[in-house]
Amino acid sequence: MEKWVIRDILERAFREDMPMGDITTDNTVPCDSISKAFLIAKQDGVIAGLEICIEAFRMLDPDVNLEPLVKDGDFVRKGDRILVVEGNSRALLKAERTALNILQRLSGIATETRKYVEKLRGYKAKVVDTRKTTPGLRLLEKYAVRVGGGTNHRFSLSDGVLIKDNHIKAAGGIRQAVEAVRKQIPHTVKIEVETETLEQVKEALDIGADIIMLDNMPPEIMKQAVELIAGKAVTEASGNVTLDNIESVAATGVDIISVGAITHSVKAMDISMKFE
Repeated sequence: MEKWVIRDILERAFREDMPMGDITTDNTVPCDSISKAFLIAKQDGVIAGLEICIEAFRMLDPDVNLEPLVKDGDFVRKGDRILVVEGNSRALLKAERTALNILQRLSGIATETRKYVEKLRGYKAKVVDTRKTTPGLRLLEKYAVRVGGGTNHRFSLSDGVLIKDNHIKAAGGIRQAVEAVRKQIPHTVKIEVETETLEQVKEALDIGADIIMLDNMPPEIMKQAVELIAGKAVTEASGNVTLDNIESVAATGVDIISVGAITHSVKAMDISMKFE
């Protein structure tokens, strides 16, 4: 990830958190005070976003000493130390919440993603994310999905064609929507069509969709759809996928399972910063 992207996100976060400085820290802590602190896991989980966390401290104190004790993708236990930080006390205190918010959020996503990935061991299907991300943090959150072992779907509306139910209604049908977009896009861009019934699957298949999304289908209908498609298009299962049902979805033979829950409703991992 480019450093300027990380810094842009952090600059916006710092402006939000202290638009006119830190009234508490600036009036209680001497400007030349030096402190040493530890970032500590308060629960088990997968670490993601450590470099962004480190950059937050570095932006407020370029001379800060940082010693990472783990790396992104590592599984830590409750009580494990993650990072040692030593530098200007004011800078550490001002960076603390922004650094922790990002590290906690991304680690929560990586931890949850790994749970889904582990459920699919032995199946060909892979877990992918969606665009259901925090505005302004999509790049970071999709990075956390990869750290957790998942795969990224499109990053933005500009990346690929995904014709969904409302597109189909507005265009007048699947065939009309696919034919219209095919006239405008380069041959290198794939077309995905969302379907809800076997009839729609047949229509998407007949018009030559590259990827067919099987949306909110019961497993038995999804299995029939996979058999109908028979490898002529990539199959993607979507809609209300949970840890409890993902194996039954994978058993239908789909290639991809998209899971919005790994980004839109994840609980942040509990991590704290403690001064020595």
